[in-house]
Amino acid sequence: MKDKDCIFCLLANGDIPTAKVYEDEDMTVILDAGPAAKGHALVLPKDHFKNITEVPETLAGKLTAAAAKVGTAQMKALGADGFNIVINTNEAAGQTVFHCHIHVIPRYNGDGALMSWVPGEAKDSEAVAAKLAEAL
Repeated sequence: MKDKDCIFCLLANGDIPTAKVYEDEDMTVILDAGPAAKGHALVLPKDHFKNITEVPETLAGKLTAAAAKVGTAQMKALGADGFNIVINTNEAAGQTVFHCHIHVIPRYNGDGALMSWVPGEAKDSEAVAAKLAEAL
């Protein structure tokens, strides 16, 4: 299930050379060409899936576990203070390459690399929140 026109399929399967961090039969982890921070990596499944909603559950677990290991390596090797794991799903959420990928972005205290949000106050009543939870 590879797409010959997909840049991430080509990168994940070694058709285009890249700075490879890790590889196994299911995925390749590479350094991002336009990093948010030094050491920003992408976890790419070798098969083509438009986004995380199409990835089989077992593979999604493997991709997520790999992302956690990469983040741990970023802290150890680069001295990062933490890391973000980001999956953008569809254009409204910032996805620009429509091949599922997980960003692993090393973070350093005070780096300002990513915007964050201030948690809001709960404004819904318990009944509204219960209906929302049920719908989800």
